[in-house]
Amino acid sequence: MYDLIVIGGGPAGYVGAIRAAELGAKVALVERAELGGTCLNWGCIPTKALLKSAQVYHYCQTAKSFGVAVEGEVKADLKAMVARSRQVAATTGRGVEMLLKKAGVEVIVGSATLVSANEVQVGEATYEAKNILLATGASPREVPSIPIDHQFVLSSRDTLVLEELPETMVVVGSGAIGSEFAFFYASLGVKVTVVEYLPQFMPLLDAEVSAAAERSFRRLRATVMTNTAVKGVSVVDGKCVVDIEQKGEAKQLVADKVLSAVGIKSNIEGLGLDKVGVQVERDKIVVDKAFRTSVSSIFAVGDIIASPALAHIASAEAVNCVEQIMGQNPPAIDYTLTPACVFTSPEIASVGLTEEQAQKQGIEYKVARYNFASSGKAAAAGDRDGFIKLIFDAENKLRGAHIIGGNVVEMLGEPSVAMTLGATAEDLARTIHAHPSLYEGIMEAAKEVE
Repeated sequence: MYDLIVIGGGPAGYVGAIRAAELGAKVALVERAELGGTCLNWGCIPTKALLKSAQVYHYCQTAKSFGVAVEGEVKADLKAMVARSRQVAATTGRGVEMLLKKAGVEVIVGSATLVSANEVQVGEATYEAKNILLATGASPREVPSIPIDHQFVLSSRDTLVLEELPETMVVVGSGAIGSEFAFFYASLGVKVTVVEYLPQFMPLLDAEVSAAAERSFRRLRATVMTNTAVKGVSVVDGKCVVDIEQKGEAKQLVADKVLSAVGIKSNIEGLGLDKVGVQVERDKIVVDKAFRTSVSSIFAVGDIIASPALAHIASAEAVNCVEQIMGQNPPAIDYTLTPACVFTSPEIASVGLTEEQAQKQGIEYKVARYNFASSGKAAAAGDRDGFIKLIFDAENKLRGAHIIGGNVVEMLGEPSVAMTLGATAEDLARTIHAHPSLYEGIMEAAKEVE
């Protein structure tokens, strides 16, 4: 008998399995596809590899401004970019396999079904465990008005492996997935139209950051349509015809490809949840603060529960969950400190309260800003667009940070730690920051309040 069987080998599953093994548990992990899950194989990692290729392409196009002469025509080779992206994912996947092996986690290949509160069936074999952790992740959501045919109307997975650049593309949804793909293809010269149902482009962002991001898309000659509903998509003579409604007016868009990026759905079908009595509400498994389901020996984390659907949240939940299973008492996860990133150019990094959330919650707040136009490091890099926006409460404690600019995702650690430790504007302003750097802008912004 195992101490723990983990179902799912993504950022929640493999991280949780390794942590449990570190704490002395006998662990098995069941995965039906590639180790690393969607994030590593068809999401976070390969998309960032593609976006890096787009960045290098841009560097080559603008090399003259940096004093570098590039001979001949600069061309984007999508096929080669995709091949590199797949290789990056494969290499990282082998790394996960090695980590599991090193930790002593047994990997079982196949689809798992719950047989009882302590039994899991994989193929013809049945495995028994004291506890079971469900970490099966999510898949692209399909809606009736946008039927995915994987040739003309694409999922995010399809869009990762296109072999030829289309001339035109409609991206439905401006969340992180839709925005990153829209940026990538627009950067390579594709005429992209982003259709967003909600009033705000990138609707989860602080409104000022969203507006700046939208301006950057327009500079790429991408079209952004907000307050727009997709009523249907059909394929006529090899073209996608997208019926939309914007402010009550019916319109049509015609494109070579349509990417449906309207969200994700939990991978809970076929797990046998009903059979063993695991409670589900609106395709999410119901859990308590220990991530325990309605069956005391079965736990669930990641995209299949009602928490932010982000890889780093899934990993944190898995570690917290298995530590509790193993008798430890870790601090509860504070979801108000969830960092979020969008890897367009400029990059976007955010943690904590937006200004709109502070207003809605009736929190007295102050805003401090620093524009990268004032940054020597940004000037040297040739990328002065963007800004830092910090939200402080009445006691001058940092409650939110929202940054847009070049390579700013790497800056998010400081405000995240600062908020976790309850740092004030004075703490940030009096901390010596390296010069020249982008992150010294956090110090400069804090000085406004301090």
